[in-house]
Amino acid sequence: MELDGKVSFITGAASGIGLGIAKRFVAAGGRVVVADLKMDAAKAAAAELGGDATAFPVAMDVSNESEVNVGVDLAAKHFGTIDILVSNAGIQIVHPIEEFPFADWKKLLAIHLDGAFLTTKACLKYMYPQKSGALIYMGSVHSHEASPLKSAYVTAKHGLLGFARTMAKEGAKYNVRANIICPGFVMTPLVEKQIPQQAEELGITEERVVKEVMLGETVDKQFTMISDVAEVALTLAAFKTNALTGESIIVSHGWHMN
Repeated sequence: MELDGKVSFITGAASGIGLGIAKRFVAAGGRVVVADLKMDAAKAAAAELGGDATAFPVAMDVSNESEVNVGVDLAAKHFGTIDILVSNAGIQIVHPIEEFPFADWKKLLAIHLDGAFLTTKACLKYMYPQKSGALIYMGSVHSHEASPLKSAYVTAKHGLLGFARTMAKEGAKYNVRANIICPGFVMTPLVEKQIPQQAEELGITEERVVKEVMLGETVDKQFTMISDVAEVALTLAAFKTNALTGESIIVSHGWHMN
């Protein structure tokens, strides 16, 4: 799969899964917009990815409409258009529901759901007129299943599944595809942070959190790799037809099987 110079707007792209996808897209001949909350991090990642010719840094809070619109327009002006959106920015907050602060609930949903909505709306301004585009949302196995302590996260990821399916239907007449990637646990800083948090909340050891909670339902007790997710993202970004539009692609070592 090759991207042939196509421009991808990737949120949360300065680290973790987002950076892994950006690296894979550049290796496949694409150009990337590195959108991140912190400009210093976005600039460092863009430099690592090859500089102005292949990577353009943008600072934005994906839940802020003005920042999203300005960032997408700047990126489109730099590269000429936006061909692909990877809505990847996300956070994790875990609490039992009776202790879940409302402010944390709203913050998590805003980043995942408002972020997907706002970046989609901003990027479609460029995709619809050119009658082509790909929308890729970062879901989770929790787009299909639930786990204790993750009421806000599970709600957000289920919401992204519905949003991706809706965009597949709305975008079809403009030849804009939409998909959601649903990874299992990927060893990123976001997941590393969860291990001690869940150990404390559940009253078990960190080793048990990894073996029983995170990897217990996989077929091989292995974490999903960033490279696995990036390869799936490339396939969806470069796919030539609408055959896969609207589908959720689960990348979880057999944890969840459709």
